[in-house]
Amino acid sequence: MADFFEIDFLDVEADRSGDAITLRYEVDGATYVHVVDGGFQDTGSSVVAHIKKHYGGTTHIHNVVATHPDGDHAGGLRTVLEECDVDALWMLRPWIYADELILRFPRFTSVDNLKKRLREVYPNIAALEEIAEAQGIPICAPFQGSRIGAFTVMTPSRQRYLDLVVSSKKTPEGAIADQERALSALYEAIGRAVAKAANFVKAAWGAEVFSTEKTSAENEMSVVQYALLSGRRILLTADTGCDGLNEAADYAPTVGLALPGINDFQVPHHGSRRNVSTAVLDRWLGARLSQKLEAPKFSAIISSAKKDEDHPRKAVVRAMIHRGGSVATTEGKTVCASQNIHRPGWSSLTPLDYPDEQEE
Repeated sequence: MADFFEIDFLDVEADRSGDAITLRYEVDGATYVHVVDGGFQDTGSSVVAHIKKHYGGTTHIHNVVATHPDGDHAGGLRTVLEECDVDALWMLRPWIYADELILRFPRFTSVDNLKKRLREVYPNIAALEEIAEAQGIPICAPFQGSRIGAFTVMTPSRQRYLDLVVSSKKTPEGAIADQERALSALYEAIGRAVAKAANFVKAAWGAEVFSTEKTSAENEMSVVQYALLSGRRILLTADTGCDGLNEAADYAPTVGLALPGINDFQVPHHGSRRNVSTAVLDRWLGARLSQKLEAPKFSAIISSAKKDEDHPRKAVVRAMIHRGGSVATTEGKTVCASQNIHRPGWSSLTPLDYPDEQEE
């Protein structure tokens, strides 16, 4: 049982949302510092400064986790690795599995060429690998069941991760040609434009409408972590989608986690409608209630930027409140979830109001 913990969801303010999370906790008298993602490249210095200011001036980090390859999560970790004393970097690198993946990429006959291509399509984590090797930082693979300090990796499993690498639209020959890939990117851009113009409709309490479109393979690669700290059950989801959340829920009994029953829940992918469903949220957070609770059952934290008009989605905010959650977004402020910690000058957050409308 931990004696205290503090988890800070830093404000990553850009045109798009990003994730940068720092943690400090104590177990059996020993204190640990843990970083999960670092936002964009420009965010890295803010992560380091926050740790120095609020974690006793230290630059020693026991574990750094790059949850997946996207630049809004992995970019800022370059600065963290360069400026801090890091014991271990946890991240998944597809190219180290090239020898077993090559048979699934028909147009590649050379393992070395496949490795090279995979490094090219995932430049953010390739850069982290180079820095870690130069700094002498061990790189560990956070597959399901791995222990990262007090946290357990709930997903992805090794096989599911390799399947995602093959199915990703980014990976070579996976199997769409460059012209098809460009056309796919165009369709995605059109889809984002349509999403921005989405209409809102009045909705009764309990009504939920989520996207039928799945999130990207890269998002589904996200490392999901669970810990029991100071009696609170904490789930850090990064950008995982419904498949990842279901795989994690299936694994929950292995770590003694009875669902539903999360106390501090990171809402995946900045509150996107593509990453959750009614059934998935029922598994993790419980069924919808008949009315809003006066005293919340759990906290739901969303990393979202002020300028990001797409996140969080109102349908997702509603879904958290339907299950008894108190919802907070970063949007220009750092959100701290803690137990047995008091910071002078910090005040309690006002949770988001319940939206009476949602996206069609």
